[in-house]
Amino acid sequence: MSAAQTGIPLTVLVIGSGGREHALALAISHDPTVAAVHIAPGNPGTTAIGTNHPVDICDPDAVAALAIQIGANLVVVGPEAPLVAGVADAVRAAGIACFGPSAAAAQLEGSKAFAKQVMAEAGVPTAGHRVCHDQQELAAAFDEFGAPYVVKHDGLAAGKGVLVTNDRDAALAHGAGADQVVVEEYLDGPEASLFVITDGINALALQPAQDFKRVGDGDEGPNTGGMGAYSPLPWLVPGTVDEVMTSVVAPTLARMRDLGTPFAGLLYVGLAITSRGPKVVEFNARFGDPETEALLPLLRSPLGQVLYAAATGELAKIGPLEFDDQAAVCVVLAAEGYPASPRKGGRIVLPADDDQVHVIHAGTAFDENGHLIANGGRVLVVVGTGPRLADARTAVYGRIAEIDFPDGFCRSDIAAQVI
Repeated sequence: MSAAQTGIPLTVLVIGSGGREHALALAISHDPTVAAVHIAPGNPGTTAIGTNHPVDICDPDAVAALAIQIGANLVVVGPEAPLVAGVADAVRAAGIACFGPSAAAAQLEGSKAFAKQVMAEAGVPTAGHRVCHDQQELAAAFDEFGAPYVVKHDGLAAGKGVLVTNDRDAALAHGAGADQVVVEEYLDGPEASLFVITDGINALALQPAQDFKRVGDGDEGPNTGGMGAYSPLPWLVPGTVDEVMTSVVAPTLARMRDLGTPFAGLLYVGLAITSRGPKVVEFNARFGDPETEALLPLLRSPLGQVLYAAATGELAKIGPLEFDDQAAVCVVLAAEGYPASPRKGGRIVLPADDDQVHVIHAGTAFDENGHLIANGGRVLVVVGTGPRLADARTAVYGRIAEIDFPDGFCRSDIAAQVI
């Protein structure tokens, strides 16, 4: 049951250091049942929310020990790598509630081939695919599906393991860079992201969002971890979320239970809204980035209570998630050279947040003089809300113009087309 129902004040440990974790910690801190928020390792932005702790986030024993040390009764694992490494298993073994799937269940993200197998066995609508191990198998799959070629590295690749291209040679070269790849048929139609909070049996959907993966305006350039997002999606056909919950989420969770690896945590459903209905592009095992930064400012439901209920198998006692009747747009400020070779060390001076716009830290650090600097590829996420998408978008780009970050760049067209 929720923390409010049990009367338990929550001490929450958020694992990770990026924009997603900053956004999660911020939203969790607004829950009145949350007494304290800790972030490990955190970043300069999370210091204003709670206490940062140095830790190797992929060391399950170290994370569990830290949770015990600070008296956490809920651990929220942000990134995919510690989930695949078994951090959630170690935390639960220490007797602490953890929001995040087991290492076995996290293979829904850790292995594209495994995810495709689960989808096939569950009857989930998705793209046709072939698992390939050499150039001959790649070429045969390309002949079968034709262009555009969709090639996905099987394992974790920080959002950069997917290539969609009409260039057959480039597709072959991308496939040659991994021991095992998945080649898929190309799905037409716009993409949407649906986040589903689940305790393994019950599931609650957040409202959909759309992100922008390509680095440049007009969806040009290489794939990135995401350059911006917005929500809600005015173009999405009413009833789509219910359809996805019935045709995708319920059978996937049932199949995972049948396999003896129930999935409890955040199931990210990446969708293509095709001419033949919604189809799954990919599953992830955690909150997506940067959609999280756009969605959480709109959430009315107390996030700490919801995640605690999911982590303790009591999600059925939480009602439908509630959202403000507002819109949100977020835009990523990346370091020059991203995604190939981002330039680190650039100085950043930020204006103050206000009620409409705030800045999330994704890849920042303090230098030896205490100045804020870039320390990653995606450096900041600027998030704006407003009555309409156009209002939120105007506020975001207005704030970006006030940020002093000479080494930074962003896309100028986030949410422009839908508006």
